[in-house]
Amino acid sequence: MKPKRPALSSPALPATAAAVVLLLPLTACGGDASAGGNGSTVTVTVGYQSRTINTVTAGTLLRSLGYFEKQLNSLNDGVTYKVDWQDYATGAPITAQMTAGKIDIGSMGDFPLLINAARGKQLGKPTRLVSVTGYNLRGGLNTIVVAPGSSLTSLKDLKGKKVSTSVGSAADGTLVRALQRTGLDPAEDIEKLNQQPAVGASALDAGSADALSQFVAWPGLLARQGKAKALYDGAQLDLPTFHGVTAAEDFAKKHPAVLEAFLKAQKQATDYLDAHPVAAAEKVAKATGLPAETVYLYNGAQGIATFDPAIKRQLVAALKEDVSVLKDAKLTGDVDVDAFVDDRYVKKALGQAEYTRRLAATPPKPAGEVWPKGARKTLAFPSPTALLRHLAGHGDEVRAAYVPDTTTGTLWFADQSVWVADGGELLPFVAPETARAYVAGHGGARVVTYAEALERAS
Repeated sequence: MKPKRPALSSPALPATAAAVVLLLPLTACGGDASAGGNGSTVTVTVGYQSRTINTVTAGTLLRSLGYFEKQLNSLNDGVTYKVDWQDYATGAPITAQMTAGKIDIGSMGDFPLLINAARGKQLGKPTRLVSVTGYNLRGGLNTIVVAPGSSLTSLKDLKGKKVSTSVGSAADGTLVRALQRTGLDPAEDIEKLNQQPAVGASALDAGSADALSQFVAWPGLLARQGKAKALYDGAQLDLPTFHGVTAAEDFAKKHPAVLEAFLKAQKQATDYLDAHPVAAAEKVAKATGLPAETVYLYNGAQGIATFDPAIKRQLVAALKEDVSVLKDAKLTGDVDVDAFVDDRYVKKALGQAEYTRRLAATPPKPAGEVWPKGARKTLAFPSPTALLRHLAGHGDEVRAAYVPDTTTGTLWFADQSVWVADGGELLPFVAPETARAYVAGHGGARVVTYAEALERAS
């Protein structure tokens, strides 16, 4: 049985202040998709988060491929369509723009989606969850990291420390649940810093924060840059987390063909990512400035995120559990999740048979990968030991190497993983605590350095 989801601790900003910030309209221009008729021009405004890279099939990658514009052109309804892509750092300003009638379609994480639903209803601008982008059924999209030289090696070490997160995000939920499971009170035992991801990353680097709990792609980015190491793998919670697409209800009703065109384009982008994961990572890297190696960690063939537009029952169930979390944090009131979820449009876009197939599909079994320099494809390995053996002999030829956590399956960089030697096996872990737990349950097993793991494998 899954554990009951605990409440978020009180945010650094008062709940009322957070709500005001969320609802403040921005100065960017909005769409005019209410226009219509032969000979008219319709602007469809799409809000997305370019650097939140498990939304790329509804944002960064979709935009770079031009699929939405092509789908709109194929409507042949006498209307000239223009797409206004608006890039944001988080979901909150997208919600503010949607409730102001200035964004028609947006993508954001599961907790922000619920806030989107609540604010839309509150302000008479209801929205609907119409598809999913990237998801992880165990929660591996969120990670708690510390500075590379930090002496902190477990969640219990966070007592009395400053921890940066974005209040109301799934990463905040991961922090709170993880602390409570280990016996710490998130409201009393840590000092929570309510910060945007980039600000939190800077705070960690400057030493003004002892730890950072954030969503994709920040933990992997900081680890790749040598600015952080993992303290806690969110997949240890075994609770689904995901990002999805929300649409203004009045827009969906007035322009169902346009929304269907968007979802068909999202499906095309998803298929492209699945068929060309390396090329997709390079496209996203070029558009965002993120290292392609970090993008691939999350969006690759064995990446932490699985991409599928279908709205799976596990994800809807997770949303329902999340409502009480946000209510306790005074960030929302009641949210009718069943009314918010509307899969009619994506079902039509994919077709009933295809949608049913995708609902039943499961993520691929985690496996290690090596990305050779100059290659357009990665190499897969049957075991971490085999991957290490390859690295030992071809280290100078490798762009990046990835291994799945032995316990959770979360992919991580091989050289940033915690390695355990157990007889003839070499086993990787994202965080030191899970490695120690494995060692405690397996006589003779011990933690080794990455260099020693390479030497043992060679």
